[in-house]
Amino acid sequence: MRLLLVEDHPELSHWLQKVLNNAGFVVDLAEDGIVADQLLQTENYALLILDVALPRLDGLSLLSRLRKRGQNLPVLLLTAKTEVTDRVKGLNSGADDYLTKPFDFQELEARIRALLRRSSAIPQEAQKFGSLIYEGEGYFVLNNVPLALTPRELSVLTTLFHRRGRPVSKQQLFEQVFSLSDEANPQSIELYVHRLRKKLLNSDVEIKTLRGLGYRLEQLTQ
Repeated sequence: MRLLLVEDHPELSHWLQKVLNNAGFVVDLAEDGIVADQLLQTENYALLILDVALPRLDGLSLLSRLRKRGQNLPVLLLTAKTEVTDRVKGLNSGADDYLTKPFDFQELEARIRALLRRSSAIPQEAQKFGSLIYEGEGYFVLNNVPLALTPRELSVLTTLFHRRGRPVSKQQLFEQVFSLSDEANPQSIELYVHRLRKKLLNSDVEIKTLRGLGYRLEQLTQ
């Protein structure tokens, strides 16, 4: 899952980016509301983590712009204010949840995953594709055995799984696997597809290359 973190304290933002990367997320950073607003209009994100106190454009004003454009991605507010009226104001402005600084990372991760579960709302019956089962929270089971995946392999397979049966371009996969600060290009996706194909061997699911279109997750017919 690709997230946008908007936080103007460099030490905190880079620490959060690192721990969220370790938790399997791809994270882009923005230090002020104007930069974040531009990214939200040009990039695709699954969730926005938004500090309220930001330079140039504050968090609530950014949130207002986001909702007026009809963008419904979940928003988790980070705030140093503890007053109930401030939290209510944030929720009424369109935030889905809030977390008061300082916070524990485990709670942050739990709130992120809860918001992502709510926003995806994938029907339970759609979780199975042949012998490949997506159990949520970034876990796959293949032939009744948990599938061991690196964070980037997981991002590629999750994207293909949610769009199974449909072509997914290298660029679309790239945007889910790498942040804007990563030194990589769409051709890097070939490595992760190659690794995944090895892990899907001896199953009824495969990743097929579609010339000029990208890749598609398919179920093999008997």
